[in-house]
Amino acid sequence: MATARPRRLEHTESTRQALVNSAVALFTKKGYGGTSLDEIAKRTRVTKGALYHHFSGKQALFEAAFEEVEQRVVRRLSKVLFGSGSTWDAVRAGLDDFIQVCLEPSYQRIVVHEAPAVMGWERWREAEERYTFGVIRQAVQALVEAGEITPLPVDALAHVVFGALSAGASTIAGSAKQKQTSTEVGQVVDRVLRGLRTQ
Repeated sequence: MATARPRRLEHTESTRQALVNSAVALFTKKGYGGTSLDEIAKRTRVTKGALYHHFSGKQALFEAAFEEVEQRVVRRLSKVLFGSGSTWDAVRAGLDDFIQVCLEPSYQRIVVHEAPAVMGWERWREAEERYTFGVIRQAVQALVEAGEITPLPVDALAHVVFGALSAGASTIAGSAKQKQTSTEVGQVVDRVLRGLRTQ
């Protein structure tokens, strides 16, 4: 009897994760407007009732998909930004990695294109600040503490860097030549960062 509850809980969590994974795949391919809850339930091989057990509706499921994509990005960037090597090299590698993230279909469709409209601008910005901004702030703080860049107020500088990266992501996602645009955005970000360097 003691093992029944954890097993049930594990099954519940795996069903929820499967629904989120299906939502990410379908929202990426067809967009929010082109995806139905029936399709997500069918792809996950659960009933629509089971879907409603986990999510109140389509927007709640979209927000969970958004969070899943953002968490993947944060995990990926954190490994690079806070890995081995000098602080400067790690942050440069992390920013390069973020530019690559901007080319990924799920990030473009869900985070850049759809989320501001589906979640509303304010809620989207708040969510963005919980995820990508947090990593950027840590990176900026690490650069300031290491004496690599001019010691400006960390929050203000992190918001400016984050704003530039967000604008870069939108520019890449909206470009007809995304690879070329990503290279150009990377060059600009690199130049801006080097302009802040103390040595």
